[in-house]
Amino acid sequence: MVRALVLLLAQLAATPIVSETVETGEHRLVDLRTFECRDITRSTVLQRVCYDRAQQDLIVAIDGRYDRYCGVAAETIDSLLSAPSMGQFFNQNIKRDATAGRYACGTRERLQRS
Repeated sequence: MVRALVLLLAQLAATPIVSETVETGEHRLVDLRTFECRDITRSTVLQRVCYDRAQQDLIVAIDGRYDRYCGVAAETIDSLLSAPSMGQFFNQNIKRDATAGRYACGTRERLQRS
């Protein structure tokens, strides 16, 4: 049993670490290496929230689809994660503003094309 555990640990140590990549609604790939991601269980709207504090980039999963928002302040993310209704907060404070162009990623994207 111990030998099997040692072999398993050796295999895991030798396995290369591959960062996760998601495809956004714009059909672009985003490497989540610099993002802190959280699976959301208390919202019927949001399934996952990923945030890169240094770049102020937000990626959210809704109905299995990832969307990206740029220039989102860390305070806004903190408010989102602590809101009584995360979906309502997201729709009123992020999604609505994105429609108006506030959180559009534009030319500063660090995306990789597939």
